[in-house]
Amino acid sequence: MAALMGISLKAEHVKRYSAIAWLLMKYGRRDLVQRAGLEEAIEGDQRGPATSAVEAEELAADLEKMGPTYVKLGQLLSSRPDLLTPEYMVALTRLQDHCEPFSFAEVESIVTEELGVRISKAFAEFDSTPLAAASLGQVHRATMRDGRQVVVKVQRPGIRVQILEDLDALEDIATFVDSNTEAGRHFEFGRMLTEFRKSLLRELDYKVEAQNLLTLGANLEEFEQIVVPRPIEDYTTSRVLTMDYLKGRKITDLSPLVRLDLDGAELADELFAAYLKQILVDGFFHADPHPGNVFLTDDGRIALLDLGMVARIAPRLQESLLQLLLAVSEGRPDDAVAMGMRIGEKTDRFDEREFSIRITDIVARHQSTTLRQIEVGKMVLEMTKVSSDCGIRLPPELTMLGKTLLNLDQVAWTLDPDFDPNAAIRRHASEVLRKNMLKSASPGNLIASMLEGKEFLERLPGRANKILEKVAENQLEIKVNAIDETKLMVGFQKVANRITTGLILSSLIVGAALLSRVQTLFTLLGYPGLAIIFFMLAAAGGCALVLNILRDD
Repeated sequence: MAALMGISLKAEHVKRYSAIAWLLMKYGRRDLVQRAGLEEAIEGDQRGPATSAVEAEELAADLEKMGPTYVKLGQLLSSRPDLLTPEYMVALTRLQDHCEPFSFAEVESIVTEELGVRISKAFAEFDSTPLAAASLGQVHRATMRDGRQVVVKVQRPGIRVQILEDLDALEDIATFVDSNTEAGRHFEFGRMLTEFRKSLLRELDYKVEAQNLLTLGANLEEFEQIVVPRPIEDYTTSRVLTMDYLKGRKITDLSPLVRLDLDGAELADELFAAYLKQILVDGFFHADPHPGNVFLTDDGRIALLDLGMVARIAPRLQESLLQLLLAVSEGRPDDAVAMGMRIGEKTDRFDEREFSIRITDIVARHQSTTLRQIEVGKMVLEMTKVSSDCGIRLPPELTMLGKTLLNLDQVAWTLDPDFDPNAAIRRHASEVLRKNMLKSASPGNLIASMLEGKEFLERLPGRANKILEKVAENQLEIKVNAIDETKLMVGFQKVANRITTGLILSSLIVGAALLSRVQTLFTLLGYPGLAIIFFMLAAAGGCALVLNILRDD
């Protein structure tokens, strides 16, 4: 391990440090590279002056070249308006996760190793040409022995080791930035990277994705026009995921003629209603509904694919989010400000006045936009940026929600160019509230309430008896901690002591003034000696009192 100025370089991570340092220098952060002592890690043809003006699309292309970890990191940054300007966020939102496919021999080896049988034994047919190849894996079409059409998602060989090493290198950089820069202390990149690590490692476990498919499918059963592929559990491991094959096309690939035959308004409304239920009722939602993950099936339904990235929202936060969305959609800025402060955690930098002004401005602009310009997701991301700027730390689920709604807006407008997200929120709010109330009245919650009531009734006679005994014996006491009586009494005593001291000093001065008119044989400085002594005592006491006040108060 070679130690440089600010960061320790691990030999196995030198190439990764080199790539990160080059990226920082290219996009205007040569200062960080120099302070970290990373200039030595940059390979010769990569070393160059930092450029101050680069296109956002170029950053997205650079991240794609650096590999899957950085593609996923770019996708994360696309939901952080507090870190990036809008043009960069848009560019990173469109990051493409496509790679060259790996060989069928490697696919066969991985599937055989994971399932414990040869492909020819497990499947009646298995297409050697992948349907799609991404940075984490690729998808092949296959046919089960019972004739069921499926797709098999196979993880890219060696990808886990590569991602873990990338994450370790990024963690070293994040630790340095957090410790040595004001931006690091403000944004806490280390904490952000910890959340990113958890999310990415979950995405690498296909068993987790299979469970996500089952959960989302069950939650959306009531929506007849929404379909989620079912996993084949016996053919799924941490590196192989087998699920239903849904024949269809990407929403963005639909021709104008196909769209004419669709009831786009109804599909868009049902999709939006399904997401409101996921977010505000179930607390579990598909967090990556970009057009590539939303298909229109041949039978005219909407298929939600790729559930590697999901998010969860706690019940308390769900209610606050519903109130926030309603406040914005109905143009109530004061309520939006109050809910923003309730949702977030205030830091030492919190500026309530600035926060109120900027949130009010966002709500006003949102209300004045035309129907086609309304973007609920963009508005939520703007609110997260304002919160960060004004010293409120919002839960990470909110930025994920903003990115989800931003993608959802695009899909909904593809289906129906006149779709109004505000009207959809207001239209479905009562249904969401009803479902939340039914959820609260579930058997589990009712049983818990009954157990609490049973415990209350069992203990009530004993507690009531103790209270009545205290009342009868005149021993009932009520303690109020609103004021600290001890500190209050000490304060009163201090005031009384200082008033008394002031009166004594005043008396010494008055007495000295009277004595100065009496001629005596004992003199000091030509004046009666006793009067001068009193004057000196009064002056010393006054100085001591002033010093005591300055020191203690």
